[in-house]
Amino acid sequence: MAAASWIRPPRAALLLLLLLAAQFSFSLAANFEGFDSDELASAAGGVDADDDEEGLDVDLPPPPPISLSTSTPSPPVTTTTPNPNPATPTPPNPTPALDLWDEDEFEGIPVPEAVSSEGSSAPAEAGPSDPSAEAATEAAPAAPRTPQELLRAFSIEIACVSFLICFVLNYFTGKKQNEAIALAWASKFATRDSIFDKNFSLLGTGDGKDTPLLLKEGQDVFKFYASGRRFCQGMLATMEMRARHDLLSKMVELVFPRKDTITLQVVMNEEAMDHVVLSVARKKAAKTMQKEERDLQKFATVLTSSPAGRKWVAEELAVVAESKEVAGDMITEAVLDQVLGDKAFEKFGKWFISLHFSDQLPGSYKKVLTFKFVLPDAKNMSEMTRLVALIPYYIDLVGRYKLSSHARSKTETARNKAAQEAFRELQSLRQEALQKKKAEKKKLMEEAEAKLSAEALRKKEEKERARQMKKSGPKVKMLRS
Repeated sequence: MAAASWIRPPRAALLLLLLLAAQFSFSLAANFEGFDSDELASAAGGVDADDDEEGLDVDLPPPPPISLSTSTPSPPVTTTTPNPNPATPTPPNPTPALDLWDEDEFEGIPVPEAVSSEGSSAPAEAGPSDPSAEAATEAAPAAPRTPQELLRAFSIEIACVSFLICFVLNYFTGKKQNEAIALAWASKFATRDSIFDKNFSLLGTGDGKDTPLLLKEGQDVFKFYASGRRFCQGMLATMEMRARHDLLSKMVELVFPRKDTITLQVVMNEEAMDHVVLSVARKKAAKTMQKEERDLQKFATVLTSSPAGRKWVAEELAVVAESKEVAGDMITEAVLDQVLGDKAFEKFGKWFISLHFSDQLPGSYKKVLTFKFVLPDAKNMSEMTRLVALIPYYIDLVGRYKLSSHARSKTETARNKAAQEAFRELQSLRQEALQKKKAEKKKLMEEAEAKLSAEALRKKEEKERARQMKKSGPKVKMLRS
């Protein structure tokens, strides 16, 4: 019993051995951070058990980096077979990302994988069904377009916007130009102490002081009215400008040019104008007027020579008159010297278009004097002063004019003949209208009969037959005794 107690080691020695074992295990755990000692023991035990059972040498994967502390397991590492030809070593792939990686600075972050050249070419070789390649293609930013490509892509939009801008700018500029010309004409001939102010008592559309002189009916149409003069009821001036405000019209005018014109119509009193039909215009325009104007077509002819060998109009002009007497009395020496003569027409003829006097105009007013001129621009409005002066001159001349008895008999015969023709035309028109009305009524009756039944038709025929028999029978008069 005493010997057994001597062999038993003391308790202090056992405690010392346990402390040393614990210190050794703590030092091992510090060297393998992130792994527990139990896991290492179990892993080692498992490997020994496998070695005992299989009896084979197994190449274990290399341990993960010891400086990382992560709770997620590292990706599996594939084992590679040793290169059978060590004499030709393969050059290492450049890995700039790994060269700049500091393991101690980024603790707890997985190591970036090196992308090989084969991996970089993989998206290019990927098929169309690869979703990763499609996503990469969609995410890639498009290359910036050059100015030439942008112009080709938006050429229609640019053209439309440019046209709209040009149209708006042209509208306002053309509108102002037309208004400037109309106001220049009014300020020259319709203001205080002007030609119309001296010859008419009322200028403008009203009798107030603030009433405007011009009446604007459109961006290219202006009208001026004057009244209060002997021999006439009034005068209406209509200015028809070029459509400067319309861009399309300006393009058309490049092919078919137009001019600004003014037409002045003077309505004469019934008792103040005798039988006068006269027109003066350029030769081509005079022939056109004779074909189109009904009064010239019926009563006037083109004069081929001057009356009684006197001084006559310029060679460019033609006179269409009812008789030579009327032409000679209307085209006086003063008119030839001012406008229609050879010398005067060379200077002022560019503003003259035509004049037309007639007491047989179709319409509400029969006796009218019509003057048509070309409007100059706003700066040269004074050049048509002589043309405007013809208006009051001819109002007085026509108002005082009386035909000779011989000429009057001819004009009255022509007018009576024209009146008879007009009456026959009116009668024929009435007959045509009446026949047309009867035909329509008959057609309606036939349509109504087609809708009637057989019994209604029979009764209607009997009624019509009785009416015809009564109409064809002898008439009997009964006399009272």
